[in-house]
Amino acid sequence: MLRYLRLFWMQLRVNLATAMHYRLDFIIQGVLSLWWMAWTLAPILIVFQARAQVAGWTFAESLVVIAWFTLLRALLEGIVNPSLLQIVDHIRMGTLDFVLIKPVDAQFLVSTAKFQPWKIVDLIASGVILGVAFHKLGRLPAVGDALVAVILLVTAALVLYSIWLLVVCAAFWVVRLDNLTYLFTSIFDAARWPLSIFRGVWRILFTFVIPLGLMTTYPAMAILGRLEARTAGVAIAGALTFAVAARLIWTRALGHYTSASS
Repeated sequence: MLRYLRLFWMQLRVNLATAMHYRLDFIIQGVLSLWWMAWTLAPILIVFQARAQVAGWTFAESLVVIAWFTLLRALLEGIVNPSLLQIVDHIRMGTLDFVLIKPVDAQFLVSTAKFQPWKIVDLIASGVILGVAFHKLGRLPAVGDALVAVILLVTAALVLYSIWLLVVCAAFWVVRLDNLTYLFTSIFDAARWPLSIFRGVWRILFTFVIPLGLMTTYPAMAILGRLEARTAGVAIAGALTFAVAARLIWTRALGHYTSASS
């Protein structure tokens, strides 16, 4: 475990040093992150101008969902997406050999290969939004509720990573994944809204097929003290199932890889 932590820290330092070589680009990307943050908040600000509650959620409670969404988007765009999309290029050019021959688990290596350091702006912003939300609520979260929320946040990140890994695994059979990646990114934008807003087939889709509710709504409900213990247990079990399925499919997909020397 310590070996992998050292390797993760080493790759993080390399990416940070590379980003800092282009300081102007680093600053521009940080400013763009602030712009996208404002764009994320715009719809909820417009909706709650006309009403006090939407589907049982107040403005302050919806801000908690936005905070989790912002944090997970930072993980997706800052770590998961840049790293895993490199696999597509490796597969297309037959250079995945250089990853597979290293004495480290290939999935770990490709999952931590590239970072976007300026996404730290989104991480800070998510904390600010969460603070504003509880300031408006006029209270602090209970310690137990906060602990459950952190656990569910970890499981949410695991589900997000697992889904993205499943998408990338398709590169072993198809040439381009642009449409799939754009589709998933667009669908993930719906996670900024509480799950109870959706009805019918959309509620089923975002609960069981693409569990956006597990990613943002459940951690928000947990820190607000509104999530039942049984629901939290099912969410954790579902996240572990996604992770195991992604690992099995990744292992099977590697069997279909044709190297440059083949």
